[in-house]
Amino acid sequence: MQVRTCASWSAVDVYQALADNTRRLLLDELLQRDEQTLFELCSRLAMHHAITSTRQAVSQHLAALESAGLVRSERRGRQKVHTIDTTPLAVITDRWPLPEDVR
Repeated sequence: MQVRTCASWSAVDVYQALADNTRRLLLDELLQRDEQTLFELCSRLAMHHAITSTRQAVSQHLAALESAGLVRSERRGRQKVHTIDTTPLAVITDRWPLPEDVR
C-alpha cells in the first residue's frame, strides 16, 4: 500500500476532489461504512442515491479522491478496499478556522 504524505497533495487537490457531487457522496458512503470495495460503493450509490454510474466512472472518481489524499486503497487478495482519510480536510480548517461562537 502506498501512503502519501501531507506534502504530496495540496489544498487545490482537495477542493477539486470535493467539487463533484458524486465524489462527495462516495466520501459520505465511506464515512457510514469504511473499507468498501468498488462493487459495494457502486451498489450503495445506486441504492441510496439513484446514481447508476459505471464501475469505470466510479473508479475514476475514487482515483481523484485518492490523489487528493481523501481515500486510501489497499489490495486484499483479488479485491481493492477503499478507506476514507479525513486528514487533508484539516488544510481547509487550518486556512479558514471557524470563530468560537460558530462552533
